[in-house]
Amino acid sequence: MPTFRTEVPHQLGQEQAVARLKRFLDQAREEYKDFVTSLQGTWTENVLTFSLQTYGFQIAGTLTVGDESACLAGQLPLAASLFRGKIEQSIASTLRRELA
Repeated sequence: MPTFRTEVPHQLGQEQAVARLKRFLDQAREEYKDFVTSLQGTWTENVLTFSLQTYGFQIAGTLTVGDESACLAGQLPLAASLFRGKIEQSIASTLRRELA
């Protein structure tokens, strides 16, 4: 199964970055409700384990928040691998916005 990965630097420190991203998960459920279904996420300290379905594709991964960066990595179905670059760019853009 193909993978994706994106890392975004931040200057918030781990605790504040995690707090912002926890709020973002709830906002994303509402903002992307027309495109994303079955968005599930569980935080364990500074790691979010998530899964979602979009356009018929199941995507799963982890978001690990460190003191100076947030790294999102996961697996894509083979059919979605053509969109990997766009997915990584979109995620990075969203993370940058939330961690600014």
